Amino acid sequence: MIAEVGHYALILALGVAIVQTVLPLIGTRLRDPQLTAVAVPAAQAEFILIGFAFLALMTAYVTSDFSVANVWQNSHSAKPMLYKISGVWGNHEGSMLLWVLILALFGAAVSTFGKNLPRQLQANVLAVQGSIAVAFLLFIIITSNPFMRIDPAPFDGEGLNPVLQDPALAFHPPFLYVGYVGFSMAFSFAVAALIDGRIDAAWARWVRPWTLAAWMCLTLGIAMGSWWAYYELGWGGFWFWDPVENASFMPWLAGTALLHSALVMEKRDALKVWTILLAIITFSLSLMGTFLVRSGVLTSVHAFAVDPERGVFILAIMGVFIGGALVLFAWRAPLLTQGGLFAPISREGSLVLNNLLLTVACAAVLVGTLYPLALEALTGDKISVGAPFFNLTFVPLIVPLLIAMPFGPLLAWKRGDLLAAAQRLTAAAVVSLAVIIVVLALHQNGPWLAPLGIGIGVWLIVGAATEIAYRVKMFDASGEEVWRRLRNLPRAAYGGALAHAGVGVMVIGLVATSAWREERIVALAPGGSVDIAGYQLTFKGVAPRIGPNYRERVGTFVISRGGSQFTVLHPSKREFTVERSTTTESGIHNGWRGDLYVVLGDQLKDGAFSVRVYFNPLVRLIWIGALVMFFGGAVSLSDRRLRVGAPKRARTKAAMATGGK
Repeated sequence: MIAEVGHYALILALGVAIVQTVLPLIGTRLRDPQLTAVAVPAAQAEFILIGFAFLALMTAYVTSDFSVANVWQNSHSAKPMLYKISGVWGNHEGSMLLWVLILALFGAAVSTFGKNLPRQLQANVLAVQGSIAVAFLLFIIITSNPFMRIDPAPFDGEGLNPVLQDPALAFHPPFLYVGYVGFSMAFSFAVAALIDGRIDAAWARWVRPWTLAAWMCLTLGIAMGSWWAYYELGWGGFWFWDPVENASFMPWLAGTALLHSALVMEKRDALKVWTILLAIITFSLSLMGTFLVRSGVLTSVHAFAVDPERGVFILAIMGVFIGGALVLFAWRAPLLTQGGLFAPISREGSLVLNNLLLTVACAAVLVGTLYPLALEALTGDKISVGAPFFNLTFVPLIVPLLIAMPFGPLLAWKRGDLLAAAQRLTAAAVVSLAVIIVVLALHQNGPWLAPLGIGIGVWLIVGAATEIAYRVKMFDASGEEVWRRLRNLPRAAYGGALAHAGVGVMVIGLVATSAWREERIVALAPGGSVDIAGYQLTFKGVAPRIGPNYRERVGTFVISRGGSQFTVLHPSKREFTVERSTTTESGIHNGWRGDLYVVLGDQLKDGAFSVRVYFNPLVRLIWIGALVMFFGGAVSLSDRRLRVGAPKRARTKAAMATGGK
């Protein structure tokens, strides 16, 4: 019965979403406050109904109700509870339900916390958000119903894909979806502004918190997916330039550009048309990611195995929303007033450079991702575009951006002094140069560009600290004055500096593990050993072990350094009998220099085992940097000036008159 109730809740949510789309738009056109006001309760009711449907599906999973086809296909009575719950979104139908739930959550948040928004803008935003919900609720109900029954009900289920039975994969999709779907709010604000034909600095203030929240979650979601791939897939790497990885990375690049563009618009009332276009592009890339994962055009560990007909439905949704938004943009954009002027050397100019490099880099990733698909569709030829292409196109665009990044916050608005900013960054340059020299001395055999990459990472970290020091006059004022400025500095300033420093930490990890990674592939019998990066690994043999819903063969490797044993690693091969598949569980030791990474392979004819051993220097800095970026975003989001429910225009003007105090 719970499945039927969940299905009916989805149908009711579709009806409410139609009301949320149609009546507020009519109300704003007729200037009818009663019809306009329908948007708020409709958005809240839609969220409640979809939330109820989601809880109904989760209940079916928790109770192992195998009369529901979705539960039978993706769960098993012996599966641990965590994976019964995460199995709800570990499949196409359930993940789409989570998709629309997050979409409705953002709409309900705007309706609940956006009370200081102008009523007409709020109604139009919620109407656009409702129209997206209508499209995807139709998609779920018509093609991807998660509540389909089986009669008679099977005794047990087929289980969840074993590679998804992992804590990181339990939380990776929700964070990723909050990022993907969260950009729909920026899209809705952009379309609403185009419908109204008005856009100003207050609009940028209102849209920034939602964009920042989506960007934070997408950052964390991508990092969690990378971490999972690193330790679960057993190949020792953290990024493969997989098309589905790229599908999440492209909205992140565009969303980063959007955040900085909205800042220019808020502070200087400039880049209006460009910011609107970026908001449309960012969510369009999110929709494209949804299409790539669910269309059947990709074969990937990340992709859902679905039929192409569903992909055609999503392609039609993309055509309606992306095409419609771009047509509206082409019609309305020339009518939007232009903002203030600024010199090329200024804070605005640095952010324009930021946008230019990020969007071109995003375009390079887009070409590399879609070209093989387009070529196969047109000619039938299959090619693979891998890391060499992306390294040659993406990296040269990002390096200038990283070098320029510390300059931007030190330049004044409207007209800046590049020489003065460079002088303030002297300490950062000296420290970075010293680090480059030290790294060159330690690694005299190359690769020669790696020390420069490490220096750029240090440049970003020290540059972020320099920004805070400059803003509080650390070396130009008394201690009491510096402390007062530290207390009164906006949280957004701390958040931005943290995010930039996080990028620096990540760059150091990326460069170090890419340049100085070591690898050994050997056949080891019990008692055999292998040396790598100053470590000695001695293989003691393999023993069987039984898990909750799997059997595994666990290897034992004693790790020594300098003749002294200090740890034992236990990589394994797991066999899931229900799913009839095998996974590799790596053994990882995290030291201050990097990760010692051991993978147990198959047994060979002579009784030895194939063993792969990697040493990945400073690889953890990649995910630590991502966490620092996430927390930097959280600190910025906590700034009272960026809180959800931005101040009214009148209050904004008053704040400007008093210097923002």
